[in-house]
Amino acid sequence: MDPEILRSSFAVVERRAEFAVKYFYSHLFRHNPDVRGLFPLDFPEDMERQRDRLFAALTHVVERLEDPELPGYLRDLGRDHRKYLVEPDHYAAVGASLIAAFATVSGSAWNAEAEKSWGEAYGAITNIMLQGAWEAEHDGEPPWWDAEVVSRARHGDDLVVLTLRPQRRLSYSPGQYVSVNTPHLPGIWRPYSLANAPRPDHTVDLHISRVENGVLSTALVRRTREGDVLRLGAPGGALTLRTPVDRPLTLIAAGTGWAPVKALLEQLDATHEARLFLVARDTSYLYDRSAVERLQARLPRLAVTFITPAPGRPKAQATERLLTALGNRAGWARHDVYLAGPPDLVEEIGEALPVLGTPAERIFHDVLPPTGQGGTRPLGSAEWLLNRPQPTWHNPSGRAPKA
Repeated sequence: MDPEILRSSFAVVERRAEFAVKYFYSHLFRHNPDVRGLFPLDFPEDMERQRDRLFAALTHVVERLEDPELPGYLRDLGRDHRKYLVEPDHYAAVGASLIAAFATVSGSAWNAEAEKSWGEAYGAITNIMLQGAWEAEHDGEPPWWDAEVVSRARHGDDLVVLTLRPQRRLSYSPGQYVSVNTPHLPGIWRPYSLANAPRPDHTVDLHISRVENGVLSTALVRRTREGDVLRLGAPGGALTLRTPVDRPLTLIAAGTGWAPVKALLEQLDATHEARLFLVARDTSYLYDRSAVERLQARLPRLAVTFITPAPGRPKAQATERLLTALGNRAGWARHDVYLAGPPDLVEEIGEALPVLGTPAERIFHDVLPPTGQGGTRPLGSAEWLLNRPQPTWHNPSGRAPKA
């Protein structure tokens, strides 16, 4: 397995990502029709999402072939894939179709050396992912947790807080996310952060904002009722509290990014020095003020700043106001910073914080997929190259990428 051959051949394939993915699925379903049910491609945005997920994962692996943390990433990926009911035979079928797609789109750039290296690499990847799946099963971890909706609080037309009671207690660290599925949309999973560690009765809160044209978020916000049962995937991500008690911390939450930040704040005690910036598109979306007031009463060293646009101004002004508020604060070199919210905002704030003085290695956030607001991104290769997605559903470090 030659890393340079893998990288150079993948660079050729990546330039034709759209065609490569279409060929891959056509080849896979033609030769393995029983696998078709594992891939939810019945909705317009799903081919784009599957393309992004596939190439984001491949990019992550190819760029980190010598990274000692790569096996852990792959084991987690194998553990997570059990929720799709993936069997060992499916890995072989996917590998054959993947290499067939690579060979087809590469044309004369594909040769025996590239095929040999990719065959060996895929075999190694499969072995590690299967090991992760086996370890999870051996430890008694289910492919997913069935969780009953025991209460539902609606906030406006597009936001809901669901309280869930999993049938089995989640092994969850505050700040992590879980993937969520509703049984009447089989195969469609989306990541959502939980707002608390499991309570003594095992319940957890899920904060969900409806995404325009989002199939699952619309179902969860508008059609889910008490008594319904959802499925929760294994907890993932690393937006977990790692700040020593003698170091101050700043938490920045936008929208339903408040959920993981709330879970983190619940872990603090009265000795922690912390500041919270809570950002919303307008005042009506500051939907959990009572919880903030309870935290302030319990944490005397917590300073809270609410950020919204001026009345009648576009929601983007909230980001401008946040940047101004951050710039008016001092002591950034001393603070750990935790970010949660829409990916675009997290990226913009994550880039601004080092300028203010926060060391890049002390800026923490999970990398989650774009929400899709503003329309579906085209499938063309030019768009792929100009706006290539990052791996989105496993984030081993929970840390902002270094520039």
